[in-house]
Formats: sequence, C-alpha cells, structure tokens
Amino acid sequence: MKTITIIGSGNVATHLAKALHTAGHQILQIWSREYDHAEALANQVFAEPIDRLNLLYPTADVYILAVTDDALFDLALDLRLRDALVLHTAGSVSLRVLQPISRKNGVIWSPQTFIRDIPMDYSQLPFCIEGSSPEVEEAIRDLLQPVSQHIFRVDTDQRQWLHLAAVMTNNFGNAINALAQDILQQHNIPFEILHPLITMTAEKIKQGGLWQQQTGPARRRDQKTIDNQRRLIADNEQLLKIYDLLTETIQDKTRKQC
Repeated sequence: MKTITIIGSGNVATHLAKALHTAGHQILQIWSREYDHAEALANQVFAEPIDRLNLLYPTADVYILAVTDDALFDLALDLRLRDALVLHTAGSVSLRVLQPISRKNGVIWSPQTFIRDIPMDYSQLPFCIEGSSPEVEEAIRDLLQPVSQHIFRVDTDQRQWLHLAAVMTNNFGNAINALAQDILQQHNIPFEILHPLITMTAEKIKQGGLWQQQTGPARRRDQKTIDNQRRLIADNEQLLKIYDLLTETIQDKTRKQC
C-alpha cells in the first residue's frame, strides 16, 4: 500500500483517486484551487481536502499531478517535493516538466475518456508509463498493478504519437458521430437506428486491418451515390469539405485493394 496525494479534482483526478483507493492505496489529500471541488472528491476516498499547496503533507509516497497542461508548468514553478515520487497524467507533455519538483518523476497516462460521474472498470484500463529511471518505472508499475495489468512502457515521443492517435479515434470519431446525429435530428430520424452500426464498427476495429475492412461508397468507387450525397449537403460547406476529404482519403488508402 502506498500513501498518495492527488493534485487536481477533475475527471482524471476523480477516476485515478477512486481506482487507487479501490486497489488498496491510501489517498492522503486532494488538492484543488476550489475547496468544494477538493472536498467532494476527498469525501469519496476518505482523504483530506485542501486548497493551498503549502498545506501538502511532505510525507506521501506518491504525488500525482492530474491537472491541465498549462497548470503543470505553473506547478513546476511553485512545488518542491525533494525525493518524493511525482507523476503527471498528461498525454502530450514530457516528464521533464517535473524535474524542478523532484528528481524521481514520471508519467501515468491512460488513452481513455474520463467522465467524472460515469463508473468504469479500472481493471480494463491501459496505463502508459514512463519514468526518470528504471527504478522509478518499477515503482510506477508496483503502484498500478493492483489497479490494472494492462501497463505499457511508452516514452515521451511515443506518447505524443499515441495521444494524437487517441484524439483521432475518440475526439474526431465522436465529432463525426455527432455530425451524423445532427443530420438525423434535422430530418426527424432517431439516431438510435445507428446504434447497432456504431457498436459493430467498434467491434470490427478490434480485429485490426482497418483499411482492409473499409466499406461504403468511397471504397466501392460508387460515384453516383457519392454525387447524390454531396448534393444533399451542398449547402453545408464545412460538412461537404469533411465528406470530400474523407472520401478522397478512403479512395487513396484503398486504391491498391480494388
């Protein structure tokens, strides 16, 4: 069991605190600039809420900075924790940002969408880790193994590429689905009709070979259908650009398969 202080109280901080608490670690303190936010999370994991950095106990085994990227750089100016293990949770920030805080520093990042009030099966979460030394990385593994066995050593450069891929998969993918939802709402069609298709698409992704799995009018070079769909959205310049770009991309990537 490790004693842990969480700096932050947002979505990532909330799920990490719950996951680590459930795994048997002791959460000592929750810090947030907004005391009521710190208190709300602290009450769930039997920790002490604080809203000032000078109230941090210096004795925790691990300090996890689950804050925005900009706030990480601000904390690097204000926080000094000597030889404590200090970790951040950002997908696209180097662990070097933590060097002024502690020589024992690292990253724990999960390419996952965290929503504060939605329960998660933490045992299925993938965790990408990096440490300032092999010893630090081993300590991070020990911290996370009671939570999940899906732990991957990913360095800063790899993590930035993985973060980009996660943005495309999750954020961009969700935006495409939201655009589809908008279209159906405008024409009084229930979006739930597409739910099985979305579920099937997600299941097929797990099989790999995604370009080989590609279907649809762009893949078939069905120009009549493409032209008709372009006419349907001709008055929406932004949507038409997205449609044309994705159609061109699919045709380019699957050209050799035809």
